Amino acid sequence: MLALLAPGQGSQKPGFLSPWLTGWDGADRATAVLRDYSTATGLDLAGLGTEADADEIRDTAKTQPLLVGAGLMVSTFLPVDKADVVAGHSIGELTAAALAGVLSPEAAVTLAGVRGREMAAACALEPTGMSAVLGGVEADVLERLDALGLTPANRNGAGQIVAAGPLPALAKLADDPPARARVIALQVAGAFHTPYMAPAREALGAVDVTVSEPERTLLSNADGTAVTSGADALARIVRQVTAPVRWDSCQATLLELGVTAAIELSPAGTLAGLAKRAMKGVQVVTVNTPDDLPAAAALIAEHSSEASS
Repeated sequence: MLALLAPGQGSQKPGFLSPWLTGWDGADRATAVLRDYSTATGLDLAGLGTEADADEIRDTAKTQPLLVGAGLMVSTFLPVDKADVVAGHSIGELTAAALAGVLSPEAAVTLAGVRGREMAAACALEPTGMSAVLGGVEADVLERLDALGLTPANRNGAGQIVAAGPLPALAKLADDPPARARVIALQVAGAFHTPYMAPAREALGAVDVTVSEPERTLLSNADGTAVTSGADALARIVRQVTAPVRWDSCQATLLELGVTAAIELSPAGTLAGLAKRAMKGVQVVTVNTPDDLPAAAALIAEHSSEASS
């Protein structure tokens, strides 16, 4: 089985879209697709992906629609209909919903724009943040977070849990981490995937959008299960704003389903790294530039031939 994976916030890099917009025969098409998505979001996505510096594309209001728009643009150069299952990390879940046919690409980037703006506004209400906890015994890490009033906002597997909550509590975590663990403060605006994002969840839930039934298996960040209806997929995407991301559960489900190969869409690398540690034996191809398309296409063709034999 073949999976398509869409990365989340933090995977972006300055200029990551530049190779797609100049110097190859698909540049005009890529530019046109991003122009349409820019109209839907009210942002210059091409400019953000080619000219903006790290600080500008760290802005939640800009980063989230940029990531969804970029992933969906790249997907237009691949036969995504050959994929068996799709999954996305955090904001990448909107990309995945579009790849599964639940949302139109325009609806996905529009929702990403609303989500990003509203989460940025929610971050401004109270000083909160996020820190990655690497290593340690999972039970000890979770116990320490609970004692400090912090939320395990991302449980990524491979010994990585992201804590979120008030800055003073995160400072205490850094000063006294769990045994055999290290803590790295993340450059984000606030405590994503926690109750601090409740205003953003309410605003996102108020957006009127048309949904369709999934055309392929779509995994939910809530618990890693397959979503069975378009309405449920949208409801989960809305709830996810204040709920932890269980990427560890998504990876477990991918293995249970029998996934043997995966393609991570641009800006790729983060999910591939997690997969290589937690999904050993699964072949992973990252697509960051047009030069990566042949390898991805070959993997899809190989999977398709195996499925038909």
